[in-house]
Amino acid sequence: MKNFKKSIHSGTVGECVEVAVVSAILVRDSKDPDGPVLSFTPGEWAAFCAGVRDGEFDVLAGSFA
Repeated sequence: MKNFKKSIHSGTVGECVEVAVVSAILVRDSKDPDGPVLSFTPGEWAAFCAGVRDGEFDVLAGSFA
């Protein structure tokens, strides 16, 4: 069984993702726990987290223009 966790910042609305760490990092939609799961290597996850910290995905800053 995978131990998925939600961020403490996700609130109570239920619109968030959950993450589990096994031999890979797994991500799923909390509203659909039986739905698809994305799998990332530790290096891919670290690169994603670094991008989040650096504002790479900040829509308000126009990153997706």
